[in-house]
Amino acid sequence: MLNEGDPFPEFSLQDQAGKTVTNEDLKGQKTVVYFYPKDDTPGCTVEACEFRDSPYTGARVIGVSPDSPKSHTKFIAKFNLNFTLLADVEHKLAEACGIWIEKSMYGKSYMGVERTTFLVGEDGSVVKIWRKVTPKGHAEEVAGALA
Repeated sequence: MLNEGDPFPEFSLQDQAGKTVTNEDLKGQKTVVYFYPKDDTPGCTVEACEFRDSPYTGARVIGVSPDSPKSHTKFIAKFNLNFTLLADVEHKLAEACGIWIEKSMYGKSYMGVERTTFLVGEDGSVVKIWRKVTPKGHAEEVAGALA
């Protein structure tokens, strides 16, 4: 489980354009890294659109889900998202962050992403963590922490 003060885990993932992004790319600027379960689903769309519309000063936003770069491209185009989405298809980064968990729906168990947001500082360490996030209003809460 990742805690505040820990270095953000090492990773190398593709963004929506197929460009490789690593943890080294996070250094030098505050970065909001938010994990969500699936592109173009109701809660994930609310959360993404709120991040799109939120006025962050001095922080970049990166969304991460197990979806493919192609799925991310469609999601970005459909909702005019203005930030990077990373494809954690093998859920290695989610596992490293301790948020790849057992979930259940309609009586069936499955593994999936626990909706979580990390604020990563300029030095690459975790400044703040929001766990078990409720999509509506979350971007505003994160913006408040950046103010």
